[in-house]
Amino acid sequence: MANYILALDQGTTSSRAILFDREQNILGVAQKEFTQLYPREGWVEHDPMEIWSSQYGVMMEVIAQSGVEPADIAAIGITNQRETTILWDKETGRPIYNAIVWQCRRTADMVDKLLTDGLEDHIRKTTGLIPDAYFSATKIAWILDHVEGAREKARRGEILFGTVDCWLLWKLTGGAVHATDVTNASRTMLYDIKKLDWDDTLLEALDIPRAMLPKVCSSSEIYGYTDIQGAQIPIAGIAGDQQAALFGQGCFSPGDAKNTYGTGCFLLMNTGERPCDSANGLLTTIAVGLDGKVQYALEGSVFVGGAVIQWLRDEMRFFTDSRDAEYYAQKVPDNGGVYLVPAFTGLGAPYWDMYARGVLVGLTRGTKREHIIRAAQESIAYQVADLVHAMEGDTGVPLTQLKADGGASRDVFLMQFQADILDRQVLRPAIRETTALGAAYLAGLAAGVWKDCSELSRLWRCDTTFAPAMDSGSREKLLTDWHRAVGRCRGWIC
Repeated sequence: MANYILALDQGTTSSRAILFDREQNILGVAQKEFTQLYPREGWVEHDPMEIWSSQYGVMMEVIAQSGVEPADIAAIGITNQRETTILWDKETGRPIYNAIVWQCRRTADMVDKLLTDGLEDHIRKTTGLIPDAYFSATKIAWILDHVEGAREKARRGEILFGTVDCWLLWKLTGGAVHATDVTNASRTMLYDIKKLDWDDTLLEALDIPRAMLPKVCSSSEIYGYTDIQGAQIPIAGIAGDQQAALFGQGCFSPGDAKNTYGTGCFLLMNTGERPCDSANGLLTTIAVGLDGKVQYALEGSVFVGGAVIQWLRDEMRFFTDSRDAEYYAQKVPDNGGVYLVPAFTGLGAPYWDMYARGVLVGLTRGTKREHIIRAAQESIAYQVADLVHAMEGDTGVPLTQLKADGGASRDVFLMQFQADILDRQVLRPAIRETTALGAAYLAGLAAGVWKDCSELSRLWRCDTTFAPAMDSGSREKLLTDWHRAVGRCRGWIC
């Protein structure tokens, strides 16, 4: 029996491939960054063909470096940056426009139109989402509006839409399978998360033809096969990156929660088989589709998490390696009264302000580069704290601990400050590649590598526990000043 699982982790800034065995040991990792495109202020795009070529390249690289024969790979799991929107020609397989990335704000006015038309309540009740340019729906409509003849071709089924998982599945199967899973469908702002079907009211409002939409499947099943060196390998797991991380962290039961520290930050709590409506600016979304059932989650989204460190590296040139941020943040005893709110593409939960923009406040003549770097590090933890407090308000249940994963979770300063500002334990798992691991779990379940979630639960191990060590007075002062700073950035674009 083939015992290896290949996870394709297609993120916002890089494509990765990780090969696991059935004991969740990592046999190989390959990663390649790809180009970020910023055609105008607030616009973010990717080249879909570069996404595909980079993902295919690292897939082949990790197989070669591991020495595992393709025939010994039981299944492939896909996890992906969510909401990012790709439209392509069914016949030629070529994209008709660049991928519009989840961070892109170009369709804010289209969202305003939906609100003016009185669709806010319908969107919230049907999709579980808050109307925002973040999601796929208005991105699809924008491309159809701006590429000549696209909408007519889409009506004939000649133009296909997909989130990145769907695009990769289509390419891997040679165009044989046009499908997505329930977690990714639930992020489009077009999907009824209770009826589990595309919503005709929203399709009509945005003039999006149903013929261009993918089939929606569970998160763990065999969707199709890809040929690697003559071996037909099943693609058997798909989940959006945050739902995959929730699954990879072993959050299989209601009340389990995790936060992923990546380009953005995403806090998810499993709420079971009934959706939980939020009164605090959080999203209701699908956590996983498994064994013929759907589990739901509450989600809070921070648009700019680790990306603020990339900004300091690439645009401000404060350091050359993102890992240096941890070193510089600890060179000063505190933030010196400096607060950075990285609302570069607006604010996500719990504020949902498309018109917010980044601010740096509290500067004095004595402010150093290190103070600004520390403020950037702290901004990640503050935003996560806002999400935790909103989630506790919705559920009425205080979190006793928070599981942390993602690239920035390696940062000891950030993890300790997170524990301090939350006054909660932060647990970092032994395997921090939980997004890829979740995709591997889903694929392995469908392929019979693992029997059920109870078997997977026994595999999860904690590597480090960060315990809070800040006094309550300091904590309250920091949070109060953080919220003052947030108030300065809101509604900046009028």
